[in-house]
Amino acid sequence: MKKFLLIFVVFIFQKVSSQELFLLTDPASNVPANSLAVNILQSAFDREMTSGYNYSIMPEATYGINKNLMVRASAFVSNRNNNLVAEGGGVLAKYRFYSEDDLNSHFRLAAFGRYSFNNGDINQEQIEIMGQNSGFETGIVATKLIKKLAISSTVSFEKAFDNKPNNTFADNFGNNATNYTLSFGKLMYPKKYTSLKQTNINLMVEFVGQTINENGISYLDVVPVVQFIFNSQARLDLAYRRELLSSMVRSAPNGVYLNLYYTFFNLKK
Repeated sequence: MKKFLLIFVVFIFQKVSSQELFLLTDPASNVPANSLAVNILQSAFDREMTSGYNYSIMPEATYGINKNLMVRASAFVSNRNNNLVAEGGGVLAKYRFYSEDDLNSHFRLAAFGRYSFNNGDINQEQIEIMGQNSGFETGIVATKLIKKLAISSTVSFEKAFDNKPNNTFADNFGNNATNYTLSFGKLMYPKKYTSLKQTNINLMVEFVGQTINENGISYLDVVPVVQFIFNSQARLDLAYRRELLSSMVRSAPNGVYLNLYYTFFNLKK
């Protein structure tokens, strides 16, 4: 009976939430309670100032403490200095504080905080504590699911520190920013659920932007994503990120992502 209930819960979670598993932005929904999600996000971005690509790997592990609270640990590895080296890591906590659930829709609000440390060089005005800068970020995320369409938006404050021990944050760079995202995800296949083993195909587009608070310079990127979910546990994301507009110096704004993701459900028996 317990096994049947677990399968039923996983099925319902997959059915209503698969199209809001965004690549670059977290929705207000969390990893299920007592479940562990692990993923490896890889990216290759074309360098603006020199020839070649910035290649990075970001392993992450996310644990659902309960239905409202999840935590995550991340590691940052890149070849920005022409050698693949570990440059830092980060931790995140997200708390869902509001839920409104109907049969074919829901609306959720969550607050999150993130802290990262990094020892890499600082060569751009863009602040990015997920792999570039030491610092912290805190914000609010709202997610609305209507049948097969998910819409999610985030507003956050981000502040950068020196990348210790040897890389200081430039005095002429603004060290804090406002971030904003808008993401859309739609379940394209299957048209009707009949089994947990069905492959899901989701199409998504994410808009990711930032404004440096001190001087008003900003950027806005678009990220189309195709996502496959296998057996309700494994996930593959393929995406392309393109700069739409920018008034700031960025070392490598355009590139591709490959993300591999797997969830271990109900670890606490």
